[in-house]
Amino acid sequence: MQKQSQPNQKSKEETNALIKAYQLHQDEDAQNTLVLQYQNLVEAIARKYSKGRSYHEDIVQVGIIGLLGAIRRYDESFGKTFEAFAVPTIIGEIKRFLRDKTWSVHVPRRIKELGPKIKATVEELTTELHRSPRVDEIADALGVSEEEVLEAMEMGKSYQALSVDHSIEADSDGGTVTLLDIVGNVDEGFEKVNQMLVLEKVLHVLSEREKLIIQYTYLENMSQKEAGDKLGISQMHVSRLQRRAIKKLQEAIHSETNNSECLS
Repeated sequence: MQKQSQPNQKSKEETNALIKAYQLHQDEDAQNTLVLQYQNLVEAIARKYSKGRSYHEDIVQVGIIGLLGAIRRYDESFGKTFEAFAVPTIIGEIKRFLRDKTWSVHVPRRIKELGPKIKATVEELTTELHRSPRVDEIADALGVSEEEVLEAMEMGKSYQALSVDHSIEADSDGGTVTLLDIVGNVDEGFEKVNQMLVLEKVLHVLSEREKLIIQYTYLENMSQKEAGDKLGISQMHVSRLQRRAIKKLQEAIHSETNNSECLS
């Protein structure tokens, strides 16, 4: 697609005429002319908020959406120029995008909205009091609870989550330690060892045949028929003995757990 040249800056009357043409007749040419006319303005605002980050192009697109919204809603009878109406509309759209899309960690909307208010209030109170304001003073100024202020301040730190590859320390050899290096993993072996220790304590409740059936069917993964053939009994008999052995073990483990809790 051939890139259109930047149109000459329109006068206020020409701009208003283009806006009316779009609002009244959905004139796409008029809309495109206005977008091209204010594209540099959107780019300048986007640069202010992207600050060179990777999502600059996304912010530009969001700014264009704000510009289109301004074109649809502008009313010259209020006495404002279109530029004066469009700039806060574009900025508002960009701020909503940043608030909703760039938080890496999920944060409630009320906290996101309270954060900027706290920042502005802190600046105002600092100027007024000639010192940093206390949490209760910030809360009173905003008409919210101290808990909400503290929550917003704490959650504000979650605006960007750190990568697990983020370096947090260097060792004496010059190597780095990352967040991933200090994150522990659940070792299933500990749970298995614990289960084996409990099982060993209660095995005495089983008869020798019941112990063999548990060993064959659970530890050696034999079928009930294979276990029965090895013991010289029927599969049905193995099933009965297995159920009885499991019930004995469950009762013994339950008793052992209760005793341990009483002693601790």
